[in-house]
Amino acid sequence: MKIKLLLLIICGSLTSVLFAQQEITVEDIWQKYTFYPRFVPGFNFQNDGKHYTRLEDNEIRQYDLTTGELSKVLFSASEVKNNPNFSGQISSYHFSDDESKIMIETDVESIYRHSSRAHFYIWDRKSEKLITLFEEGKQRYALFSPSANKVTFFYKNDLYVKSLKSEKVTRITSDGKYNHIINGGADWVYEEEFSFDRAFEWSADGNKVAFLRFDESRVKEFTMKEYRDGLYPEPISFKYPKVGEDNAIVTVHIYDIPSGKTIKVATGDETDIYFPRIKWTKDPNQLCVFRMNRHQNDLELLLADAKTGKTSLLLKETNPYYVDIHDNLTFLDDKEHFIWTSEQDGYNHIYLYKMDGKMKRQLTKGEFDVTNFYGWDEDKKRMFYQAAEKSPLERQVYSVDIRAKDKKLLTPATGTNNVQFSSTFDYYVNTHSTANQANTYTVYNLAGEVIRVIEDNQAIADLQKTYNTQPVEFFSFETSEKVSLNGYMIKPPNFNESQEYPVFMYVYGGPGSQTAADQFGGFNYWWFQMLAQKGYIVVSVDNRGTGARGQEFKKMTYLQLGKYETIDQIEAAKYLGGLPYVDASRIGIFGWSYGGYMSSLCLSKGNDVFKAAIAVAPVTNWKWYDTIYTERYMRTEKENPDGYRDNSPVYFADRIKGSFLLVHGMADDNVHFQNTTEMVNALVNANVQFDTYFYPNRNHGIYGGNTRNHLYVKMTNFVLDNL
Repeated sequence: MKIKLLLLIICGSLTSVLFAQQEITVEDIWQKYTFYPRFVPGFNFQNDGKHYTRLEDNEIRQYDLTTGELSKVLFSASEVKNNPNFSGQISSYHFSDDESKIMIETDVESIYRHSSRAHFYIWDRKSEKLITLFEEGKQRYALFSPSANKVTFFYKNDLYVKSLKSEKVTRITSDGKYNHIINGGADWVYEEEFSFDRAFEWSADGNKVAFLRFDESRVKEFTMKEYRDGLYPEPISFKYPKVGEDNAIVTVHIYDIPSGKTIKVATGDETDIYFPRIKWTKDPNQLCVFRMNRHQNDLELLLADAKTGKTSLLLKETNPYYVDIHDNLTFLDDKEHFIWTSEQDGYNHIYLYKMDGKMKRQLTKGEFDVTNFYGWDEDKKRMFYQAAEKSPLERQVYSVDIRAKDKKLLTPATGTNNVQFSSTFDYYVNTHSTANQANTYTVYNLAGEVIRVIEDNQAIADLQKTYNTQPVEFFSFETSEKVSLNGYMIKPPNFNESQEYPVFMYVYGGPGSQTAADQFGGFNYWWFQMLAQKGYIVVSVDNRGTGARGQEFKKMTYLQLGKYETIDQIEAAKYLGGLPYVDASRIGIFGWSYGGYMSSLCLSKGNDVFKAAIAVAPVTNWKWYDTIYTERYMRTEKENPDGYRDNSPVYFADRIKGSFLLVHGMADDNVHFQNTTEMVNALVNANVQFDTYFYPNRNHGIYGGNTRNHLYVKMTNFVLDNL
């Protein structure tokens, strides 16, 4: 009996060793990339709706969507014989509308968030010849005409068009100049805040090119320095309009290729305005121009006559706060209707309008937000969209017909569903995840039947077991102002309610954002699990101002960015501190960008609640940020001095009592390093001690080489030392 008992004890001990928790390290996350999931990149669906292409091993390969089998190789870089300029490397590609030609992009250089320059080549699939687009230097935004017989591109701030038949290059504009005039490309602030960089569009008949012209001569320059082992730092200057300063003067133009003439679109005498989109209607002689006032609460859709430039009003949208710009404008083939999304009833919904500007019907209704519009199928007369209808924490995908009837749920799975439809809308690939499950990629038909699973990321699920990750749990609570807030929590392994644990809060909190969502958290998920292994409760709460809960919840922070968000994060910390298993004296908070702004405010205004804070790349005074973003939510400092004064961290540095880590990339073109240096000035003047890390030559993302590993080691040690 004693021998049997001894054997049981030995076996039990071995089992404990075999299944002992394996500890996560920063090096696992950011150096070894142990937890890197398998991604399925976006699909380049072909016109038949049954095939897609993928760039692999310098080849463009065609696959069958339903089987995943290779159909054929459409282009192989190694087989190009006729063009000595071609490097043999493919960075990216896109097809002409009729798929007769392929645009090959090589040697890409990133510029800002969206923009880049590269060498472009055109592969003619019939002749099997590779044509160099332009030999004088790298270009940007090369785009086929609808009939694929011409290409428009951007070079040194001017627009060009090349005939693929004669190979003749025609210069559309000639006054482009760096930091002065931009023709057909967006300036820094449009690219960052209106999310586009190519500022020209082809008409449907391929005879006209509409483009934006930016005169940024009056815009002040911002200069950063890069350190490249030279005797002197390298200055980099670019136009960056800060709050209340001059923006570029933007005008809209249409170039007629047959005549070679350019006309200016009549958009009025006011120049201190925005043109956040241009889009051709189904009529090749009619361009739609988005015109918005500087306060961004009045948006007009103008119809411009491509022959005369004269405009008429199609639609006007006015909002008591601001109008969010989007790409959800779809002109129907009948040339009599268009689809538009709007928050006019308090939630973001889809509407059908007639071309005389009158609304025909609202296509979606309810106390929920439509969060993505996927498109309109002319054949089936159905539209496809994503919505937070079930819960603000989740996303499902639906379709509905043009009568706003026969609504269908296409993705019933709980969590977050985001789909990409084939060109014919017969199939879709659903990218699905939950807070506890990494992305899975599955092909469905419109009947909702599973065709095949492309990737299930089972390897990540296995790692979660190996490293004994803890479940992400959602919760909600009511603040003292009777506001219900959503959050998530990760508890330490072997959690014991009779013990008290420190809390590490993660915040972003910016307008329309969400962190408390039922979707997988990427690399931060693993870092938070690592902190949980070390005995911390990790929490994130979505404050007022965040998304998927309607306009009033999202826009109530208007003119007071930071005020209500900080109140809510402090209330969240107090709520957590009142739980029996939380040590209220050890609560810290971390955020990046807007989150860094929030963590800085929380440590100062909530100095009796937060013991420590990490702020990475924070805005510390809204007057140092750009015009479009800041004025959308705050107007100018002159118009709203209290809003700026009451909610900028530099004015509250003297209130900081806890431990503070301030981090910034010195080549951050977005939230300038200036924000952190000015915060340091305020901290020094207030005699507040702090920790700081600066990263030369790193932008807003602070990455490259060993950078992220270095940063997360520092942040981990800061948490361990101060909480």
